[in-house]
Amino acid sequence: MSAKLAIHGGEKAIGTRLPSYLESAGRTFGAEEEALVLEALHSGCLTRNGGKMVPRLEAEFAERLGVKHAAACSSGTASVHLAIAALDPAPGDEIIVPPVTDIGSIAPILWQNAVPVFADLDPATITLDPADVERRITPKTRAIVAVHLAGQPCALDELSAIARRHNLVLIEDCSQAYWAEYKGKLVGTIGGMACFSLQQSKHITCGEGGLFVTNNDEWARRATLFADKAWPRDTKSLGSCRFLFLAQNYRMSELEGAVALAQLRKLPAPVVKRRALAARLDAAIKDLAGVSAPAVPSNTKHSYWLYMLRVHQDAARATARQFGDALVAEGVPAWVEYIIDPLYLSPVFTGPNTYAASGYPFSTYGSQKFEQGLCPVAERVLHEVIAILWNENYTEAQVDQIAAAIHKVAAHFAGN
Repeated sequence: MSAKLAIHGGEKAIGTRLPSYLESAGRTFGAEEEALVLEALHSGCLTRNGGKMVPRLEAEFAERLGVKHAAACSSGTASVHLAIAALDPAPGDEIIVPPVTDIGSIAPILWQNAVPVFADLDPATITLDPADVERRITPKTRAIVAVHLAGQPCALDELSAIARRHNLVLIEDCSQAYWAEYKGKLVGTIGGMACFSLQQSKHITCGEGGLFVTNNDEWARRATLFADKAWPRDTKSLGSCRFLFLAQNYRMSELEGAVALAQLRKLPAPVVKRRALAARLDAAIKDLAGVSAPAVPSNTKHSYWLYMLRVHQDAARATARQFGDALVAEGVPAWVEYIIDPLYLSPVFTGPNTYAASGYPFSTYGSQKFEQGLCPVAERVLHEVIAILWNENYTEAQVDQIAAAIHKVAAHFAGN
């Protein structure tokens, strides 16, 4: 392999493209999915109301996770909306969120006329900092959304204790963290409610879809109703009394349910493979100056939706942007600096661009100013990370090529 960087015209460290979640080489689809899809098609019923696949998915997911209730829906964002709707906040109620996540973790709060309040991150794990969460609590706070970013569990003991002290609900967003563990427990089983995504890039997928879980009977009923226009189908009524409250249509189709059911039955194998491959890369770069593997506390098990490589600018003699751009040129699939900026710097918040020119609910209830400096750790950490796309179908040889690319780029910037 040439020492000259590919970004400067040298030979790539990775000569062939790695498996991608956008193609079959990077997914685990097979005969199982095909059989269940055909079963759904042959039934003639492709809606969950009358179908069998989605109810089976809900029952099996709840059983495998070890919770009482699961409700399927149309996306991971919808699953968060089910959780917020189950909470039933009043306009202006506050829900604490991290600034580094997908907008799907936050938009449902606004759709329910509540207010997201951003708390800063732990600089090592890039998940919510419990101390800053507690500082952001006001008399209006109703809940905390704990996002297990990239597959790394949050500090759930500390967040749970805060929630109990202040009579708040802890909602786990597990969209990126299937079968990740905190102190031997699966994420999604510790908070009051939890949300999962079945979008194309996730550990398991049906293209689009989501799952909401809880042990609380009241929240489960409200979430299930919210996904289906608040229409209690068990009443068999077509009268005007059937629409119990303002709700959405977030139903999952039987075809999606069939694929998701087959995918569910393949867990935890994809997660186990991702962990093993991540451990291989960890070992390959552990003594390399200027970069470090994701920080994984000993009481957690990461599920590696992404491999969050950290670049230490002084030691690396390069910024994460410089290092990451060079890595991508070498053939490493990655998002350099992940989402670039915290979400509160997006126009939806800085405008605010919510409900036309009203700026609602911020114009009426907002207490934070969405500007640089709101969450300084998040702002700094985003410019230190390279999110390497991770996949259970990578071979050990391909992981070794990723390691070689990291070494090659590090050597270049070190002047070796």
